[in-house]
Amino acid sequence: MASAAKKVFIVYAHQSPGSFNSAAKDVAVEVLTAQGHTVKVSDLYAMKFKASATAEDIIGEVKQTEPFSYPKETKTAWENGKLSADITEEQCKLSEADLIIFQFPMYWFGLPAILKGWIDRVLTPGYAHSKEKHFSQGVFKNGILHYCGFQVLPPQIFWAPARLPQEGSAAMLQAWRHRLDALMGEAPLCFTPMDCFDSEKGFQLKKEVQEKQADKKVGLTVGIHMGMPVPPNNQMIAGV
Repeated sequence: MASAAKKVFIVYAHQSPGSFNSAAKDVAVEVLTAQGHTVKVSDLYAMKFKASATAEDIIGEVKQTEPFSYPKETKTAWENGKLSADITEEQCKLSEADLIIFQFPMYWFGLPAILKGWIDRVLTPGYAHSKEKHFSQGVFKNGILHYCGFQVLPPQIFWAPARLPQEGSAAMLQAWRHRLDALMGEAPLCFTPMDCFDSEKGFQLKKEVQEKQADKKVGLTVGIHMGMPVPPNNQMIAGV
């Protein structure tokens, strides 16, 4: 049975329309649109999206120029409707979306600077997270998306497409197309709830939680997994 129509937002970060990343983005737009979903794309390079987080992101005067605190100032600006138009436009797309896809190449084991800048500027305090609203209590993978309260699906990793013959990259796109057919029905990854950690002891796993988990077949996903096998459907299944 077809899923109900959803709103999809693709944040795309590659310079070339002839790239594999562009092809993967186009496949997502094609398949999801054919399913009846509404798809919006932010092509960050085409938009010339500003990557640097500066006081220019705030309309009007800042509360404190020196030392300037970008998180504090943008939180206040968000509360007062004083964020720059390019940020508020992206936040609007994000708030409307039922599914967000980040399509990007890996640069030095991380995000391209323009996408990192999008995250720095768009996921502002107050809008995306706060002291009271983060991790499982709020709205890349664990370090960014889960912190802001996203339900995170396993990543689709395309291993070195530039090094593959044409049939190899075509096979990866076909696998992506196949996954997109059922993407809306996928279960999100599981993360260890924040109440399992002691905030007064540097967010270490609580002793009673460790004792309760001692006889389990799999350990909680807290980095070392308590010496046990990795739990099923967790954020460590990215192929590493």
